[in-house]
Formats: sequence, structure tokens, C-alpha cells
Amino acid sequence: MSSEFEEPIPNDNRNVQDIISEYEKKIYDLQQLLEVSRSLCSTLEFSTLVESILYTCMGQFHVLGAGIFVLNALDADSFHLDSNYNGMDPNPNVSYVIPTSNPVVTLLEGSNKLYTVSELVDNLPEDTDINMISSLKPSLVIPLVQHNHLNGILLLGERITLADDASYTDYEKEQLTVIASLASIAINNAALLERSSTDMMTHLKLKYFFYNVLTDKLDNALANEGNLSVIMFDIDFFKRFNDTYGHACGDYVLQTVAKIIKSSIRGQDMASRYGGEEFTVLLNDTSSDDAMIVAERIRSKVEQYDFCYEDQHVKVTISLGVSTFDTQENPVTSPKLLVDQADQALYVSKRNGRNQVTFADPKLISDVKLDN
Repeated sequence: MSSEFEEPIPNDNRNVQDIISEYEKKIYDLQQLLEVSRSLCSTLEFSTLVESILYTCMGQFHVLGAGIFVLNALDADSFHLDSNYNGMDPNPNVSYVIPTSNPVVTLLEGSNKLYTVSELVDNLPEDTDINMISSLKPSLVIPLVQHNHLNGILLLGERITLADDASYTDYEKEQLTVIASLASIAINNAALLERSSTDMMTHLKLKYFFYNVLTDKLDNALANEGNLSVIMFDIDFFKRFNDTYGHACGDYVLQTVAKIIKSSIRGQDMASRYGGEEFTVLLNDTSSDDAMIVAERIRSKVEQYDFCYEDQHVKVTISLGVSTFDTQENPVTSPKLLVDQADQALYVSKRNGRNQVTFADPKLISDVKLDN
């Protein structure tokens, strides 16, 4: 009897197993891409979106860091790194900005290809400044293109590998291209939301967006028995600036006050232009005592700031009211009621001489209602 049936066929078995393993990996990677797509497409808050993109790339492609230069949503004339990185070590004294006029932007937008730094150098004019990118020592530069327009530049840092060759395979580049496409769509959607929800003069959020976020944060505070505070204030005697120096001066005052507000609050907080010269600040997870400290800090900074418009020094002050959601002391369930409380406290500050902060305790609010 022939022994051919008894002889093993290791090569054929190994080939089949390799094919099975390859397809199992592809199925797993497709499942991961579906999860990435679901995550990115459901996230519109920009900081959360960027964080999700960075961690996805770091985990999927085993790199020590990642960063994204993002097109400025409001002026669209430059790409900024800002704090959109993780695991990288940018120089804190350098402003990482790439103008849209830089040939790097033209190359990435036109080719929509992935590049190493050396490949970028080879494909750019000799005098092109790529220091903003090369100084971060990326292992790969990935354009984020949406409808033939570049809206981001993704950098992957050093790879974690035991092999001598740390380059990316063609398959990995295909995966990165898909993720880059998903990330670009998500960033574009977030930018559209940013533009539609932002006051173009002050670059603060609009009133309707403020109420949307406040509603969500208040629901969360109710569920977790946390604290949430609102500051409302307006600029004292604002009409005088327009009447005395013109509306351009009034615009300058509004813009400068807005910058002071943004510099005085945390990233998790939110400032909005409520209307005219009125502003609101949402302080997430903040007690009444801490909210009063923040309000006083803003008031003091505005009072001490040297407002100089066309060589004219103008004195600017603000009046503020503070209200706090608390499950024991003030368990309000209506966002409008919480804002109304801050508004009534603001009225007390104005009635008592302006340029001061008032907390909306029940007795004060009751007195205001009686006065009205």
C-alpha cells in the first residue's frame, strides 16, 4: 500500500493557516475601523474628537505620540498645533503654526499621500520651511483631506517595534488612509459646528449653544448630585463707549473683555456672548465659593486692564451675578431658572453701585422680584 497518504504536508497546512490568520486580522481590523468610525462620527466636541483621533492612532499603529495641526475654524488661514498632541514634546516657547501659503500645505492637499519627513523634503522646493513638522520628529506625516481641501495634518511619532525596520507596511498605510479620511470628515463636521455656534466678533459661544450645553451639564449634575455654577455679567455703561468714541471702540471693548474671560476659565468651562454687552460663563463641577472666586478674578482683571483705543485710555468695569445648582441648597431643574437667578444677582450688583459680584441667594432674589 502506498505510503503517500501517511506523509504529512506541512507546507500546505502552514499556508492555509497563514491565510486564515491573515483574514482573521483583516476582519479584526475592519471591526476596529467600524468602532473608530462610530466614535469619530458621534463626537462633535472638538477637544474630545482630537483626543479620540490621537489615541486611536497611537494604539492601532504602536507609536509613542501623535499630534494634529488643525485648520483654524474661524479664520482658516493657518494650521495650529496648540494642545492637539499626546506623547510629543513640542518646545513650549515656540508657536507651532503652518500658514496655508506654505508649500507643504499645497503638496499634502494636492497629493493626499502619506510622507516621511525625508520624502517631504524630496518633494518640496529647496527653500521650504518644514521646521514646524520636522522638529517634532514624526515617523509619518498624514494629510487629512475633505472634498479636496486640507483641514488637518496628522503626525505620528516614534514607533514601538522590536524589529530593526520601523517603517510602515503598505497594509498599514492603507489602514491609516482610511482612518485619516474618517478623521477628516469628523474634523470638518466639528469645524462647521464651531463656526455656526460661535459669535464671530468675540469668538465666544452663542446663547443657544450655551443653553444646549448647560442643559446637558445640569442633567449630569442632577444625576450625580454635583455642583454647577453660572456667572452672568455685563459691561457697565457700555453705551457710553459707542456714543463717545464710536462703535469701533465698543467692538474693541467687547473683544478685549471676551479675551479676558477666556483667559480666566478652564478648558472644561464655557463662556458665551449672551447678547449685546451681556456675557455668561458656565462653570462645570464648581461650588458657589469657587464660582465667586472665578467671578471676582474676572471682575478684577477687567478693572485693572489698560483699555487703550486709538491712544485713548478708557476705563471699563463689569457687574456680575452668580448662581449655583446644588442638590441641597438650590436643586433647580431648569437651565433658564438657573440663568435667571444669576441675572437677578447681576441686577443687585448694578443697583448697589456696579463693578461688583453678587451671589444669588434666595433672599436677594426675592427682594429683586419684589422691586420689579
